[in-house]
Amino acid sequence: MNNLLFYLKVIISGFITGLCNGLFGSGGGTIAVPAMVHLLDFEEHDAHATALAVILPLTLISSIIYFKNDFFNWNMIWKVSLGGVVGGLLGAWILPKVPSFWLRKIFGIFMIFAAVRMLA
Repeated sequence: MNNLLFYLKVIISGFITGLCNGLFGSGGGTIAVPAMVHLLDFEEHDAHATALAVILPLTLISSIIYFKNDFFNWNMIWKVSLGGVVGGLLGAWILPKVPSFWLRKIFGIFMIFAAVRMLA
C-alpha cells in the first residue's frame, strides 16, 4: 500500500507539473521541486536537477503545440536562448556548491518574488 501511495503522489505531481508547464509556458519547476522535496522525500539538490530532466519532455510537447498554433516569436527565441544557455551552464555549475539550506531559501525567495511580480 505504501508503494501505491508513493506512485500516486508521483503521478499527481507529474500531472500538475505538466499542466502548469503547458498552461503557463513554464512554471513546472515551481511545482516539481517542492513536490519532490516535500511529497517524495528528495534531497534538495536532487529535486532541482531531476526537475530539469522532467521538464524537458514536457517543454518539448508544449513547444510543439505552441508552434502548431503559431505562438512563437522566433526573433526573441534566439536572443533569450543564448542567454539561457549561458545561465543554465552557470547555474548547473553553481548548484553543487550551494548548501541545501541556502538553495531552499534562495528558491523560496525567487518564488515569492515571481508571485509578487505576477500579482502587481
